[in-house]
Amino acid sequence: MKIAMMTNNYKPYIAGVPISVERLSEGLRVNGHEVIVFAPDYEGQEEDEHIVRYKAFIKGVLDGFSVPNSLDPDIEKRFREGQFDVIHVHHPMLIGRTALYLSKKYHVPLCFTYHTRYEQYLHYIGAEFLQKAVPDYVNRYANRCDLVFAPTPSMQAWLEKIGIRSGTAVLPTGLAKESFMAEEEEAAYLRDVLLGGRKYLFCTVARLAREKNLDFLFRVLAERKRKHGADFRLALVGDGPCKEQLCRLAEELGIREDIAFVGTVPNEKVKNYCKAADLFLFSSLSETQGIVLLEAMAAAAPVLAVKAPGVWDVVVDGKNGYMTQMSEMEFENRLESLLRQDRTWLEQGAVETAKKYEMREIAKWAAVYYNIAIRNRDRNSNCEREGKRLGSISYFNCRG
Repeated sequence: MKIAMMTNNYKPYIAGVPISVERLSEGLRVNGHEVIVFAPDYEGQEEDEHIVRYKAFIKGVLDGFSVPNSLDPDIEKRFREGQFDVIHVHHPMLIGRTALYLSKKYHVPLCFTYHTRYEQYLHYIGAEFLQKAVPDYVNRYANRCDLVFAPTPSMQAWLEKIGIRSGTAVLPTGLAKESFMAEEEEAAYLRDVLLGGRKYLFCTVARLAREKNLDFLFRVLAERKRKHGADFRLALVGDGPCKEQLCRLAEELGIREDIAFVGTVPNEKVKNYCKAADLFLFSSLSETQGIVLLEAMAAAAPVLAVKAPGVWDVVVDGKNGYMTQMSEMEFENRLESLLRQDRTWLEQGAVETAKKYEMREIAKWAAVYYNIAIRNRDRNSNCEREGKRLGSISYFNCRG
């Protein structure tokens, strides 16, 4: 099968969607399929025969981001030459519109992954007034696709609840094989340095932004310190617009010395921080999948998280970690309980869960879904897009 993978952002820019696109593409290639990624130009990019680079209006903004020119005529030229069996697009805007046009003109099935609750990020551009318009736009876009992927079962249910009538299926971001191969010596070194003689090391990986709910986690740790003393450190991996605000909050709460603001870490090195930790703590309420939870599990780190969409799809209480309600007291109590007990079975359960998301396994499901979309394209081409055409497709048991 030949797949055109289309995205508004890709490596060398580091973000969740580029990682998801890269892992799915690699998994499909390992399984014998041909994948060409259509992505914008970047400063410092490496040439790759599997990537078609289209023009960018602006390069090197916002930590290396490129503003893509999805109207670049070279996209259609290279697409026409490629004779693709299916298009898989990862954004409803910009390249999403181009993918829709190419799908219709060349009669190629269009699959779309809904990675992001876009309305939760409008405050970054001062566009909160679009809270209703953006979901409506995504809804209309998705209903013009042949198949819509959600990264988790809860997101699939949400898509159908808001009126997505196209067929839906669950297709998570896969884990690279290297995610399960933490560097033991590096992890031991990080643990020693970060602990600084203390007893417990916690880790979290998050963009330092308000939707990650890190102020909640800071207050939990301040309460733990009040009860049990300074017996821990938190390795906070990530960067973002709220770093200074979070540093001030840590000072106010009296835990500034207990938090190591690690900053941005190459994705392939995050596993070592997770392996070094006793527990992986997570407070985000805005995840569509929570890939960092799975990466932590692959490094045998049990998870303690706030119960939320994207979290409850992968965390199983008593198997690979625990979830609590949005209660600082409940979270702190569960944290203390976990530290007092043997966590070996949770470490084993975490790795077992993560193995179900190995990228080659996820790619097998993707190929199955692509074939379904291809078979149904002709059947549905003369039908009005009213009512579900494919309905929900069964997915692998990711929580079992």
